[in-house]
Amino acid sequence: MVDRIEASPTQTGSQTSGCLTGERVSFTGILASMTHQAASDLVAKYGGTATHNVSRQTTMLVIGEEGWPLEENGHPSQKLLLVTEWNQHGAGIKIVPESDWLRILDLDERRQEVHRLHTPAMLSSVLGLSVSIIRRWERIGLIKPVRKIFRLPYFDFQEVSSARRLTELLNAGIARDEIEQSLTKLQQHLGGIERPLAQLEILARDSHVLCRDDRGLIEPASGQRVFDFVEEPQPTPVVGESALPFAAPEDDDLLSGLQWYQRGCDLLDEDDASSAVEAFRMSLISGHHEPDVYFHLALALYRTGNRMGALERYHCCVEADHTYLEAWTQLGCLYDELGESDQALDAFDVALQTHPDCPEAHFHKADLLARMGNSQEAIPHWQNYLRFDDRGPWAEIARDRLAESAGEASVGHDGAVGPHGDDRHGNHRVDE
Repeated sequence: MVDRIEASPTQTGSQTSGCLTGERVSFTGILASMTHQAASDLVAKYGGTATHNVSRQTTMLVIGEEGWPLEENGHPSQKLLLVTEWNQHGAGIKIVPESDWLRILDLDERRQEVHRLHTPAMLSSVLGLSVSIIRRWERIGLIKPVRKIFRLPYFDFQEVSSARRLTELLNAGIARDEIEQSLTKLQQHLGGIERPLAQLEILARDSHVLCRDDRGLIEPASGQRVFDFVEEPQPTPVVGESALPFAAPEDDDLLSGLQWYQRGCDLLDEDDASSAVEAFRMSLISGHHEPDVYFHLALALYRTGNRMGALERYHCCVEADHTYLEAWTQLGCLYDELGESDQALDAFDVALQTHPDCPEAHFHKADLLARMGNSQEAIPHWQNYLRFDDRGPWAEIARDRLAESAGEASVGHDGAVGPHGDDRHGNHRVDE
């Protein structure tokens, strides 16, 4: 069994200041709350000694809780395997999940960071995943939002980082059975493995990274459709005949508006934006006038280079649902990109009136205000954003901008962070 150590709920900072005295602490896996260097600094602050490697003199091994501590070969981390083996021979090294270690240090705020909920844009920034992949993963059930506020989903960070790590391992050719065995070994240290096993069930088929939706199989990382049957060749359209720019089955006239919408989402996942535009339009023609159709049609139009068309469809979306948060933030970013700063600020303000804790709206409004020369007005929005994210690239920008506003020396960021791609800082924007 794992030696669990708990901090008393009544401990204060002064009481925990020496709580690691005499401890030799090592870390394995990716920490969700801070970098390994910052964690090592904390060990020294609280009286312990941080070591890069484990040895029989190690007294505590802290397991990071971003994703799973699995090596490139799919096995549990070498440090964890060594410590587990030594403990079987009486070493008595404490194996502590990151959350428990933070509790020992009485760092409740950091513990909350480990379990903080993230929007798609925040996850995109922190994990380096495109928002389109996150949306696709939600549609196929690979990740599930903990809650939705005005259609804006909030995800458990650990669930999404788990899906990313499992996808990386399967993409590297690691067999599903091997990953399952490794997860089982980790269960005694990190708790339940039911959800990652369910994610594996979705991701893996015959050792390939495949997900199933109502149309068949799809590779989650690339968005490419994979068919598990031999397709019959499609007839070549006769010149002059009206044809949609994608392969359509013979019973297209029987498709419902919802089915056209789902097809449009699939085509958008496959980076066929032009065909997606036509599918979403067919959905509207079929009477499916849901706000989501307008929203995704706007995304598709933008990807084809039709920014004004996208702008109009975003407006249709918020006319259909005035509280559609992502549409308002997209409108704001698009107006900003078009040089219409006042309209952009208005859109961000509507988003914040609808949901005062909308992280993206705070970030984008602060960024625009700063570029307009209104750094002081931007300060509360930078501060609000940092309430929800203090570790990703966007958080770094927010801290730098706050430092600039305070007159401190910092590295400046002068690029706008818009809605539809990567800016020059490498940040993933609201839609990608």
